Amino acid sequence: MAELGGLLDPSRILLDGRAADRTAAVRQAGDLLVAAGAVRPAYTDSMLEREESVSTYMGEGVAIPHGTNAGRGEVLADALTVVRYPDGVDWGSGTAYVVIGIAALGEGHLPVLAALADVLVDPDRAARLRGATTVDDVLDLLTADVAD
Repeated sequence: MAELGGLLDPSRILLDGRAADRTAAVRQAGDLLVAAGAVRPAYTDSMLEREESVSTYMGEGVAIPHGTNAGRGEVLADALTVVRYPDGVDWGSGTAYVVIGIAALGEGHLPVLAALADVLVDPDRAARLRGATTVDDVLDLLTADVAD
């Protein structure tokens, strides 16, 4: 099982995202996963399918789009993408300022979700993630507790 730090390559962290709506934001997260070689293009469609049935907005300005169970066959490797939207994206149930795309083989996403939950339950860390201005800030926030 890959550690969070190994899943999140600095090249897959964008700090100045722009998206007209959550569909565009999910597509951007999926396209980054495709560009990383972690998923086939059909996985992005699976991410959009999931978003139509269940919102991936987690609160604290963070959404974590990921594919459906049927889309798992399109995953080639565990990977994360992070896009920070300084102006936010209307997610229906809240405004997302950070969108974390997840691709996971098997149950590899569970430690990722646990690490993200640690950030979201700490309002200070969540605020720092929403306001991160460097790739290193994002990496530090999302990987700080992985070894624990």
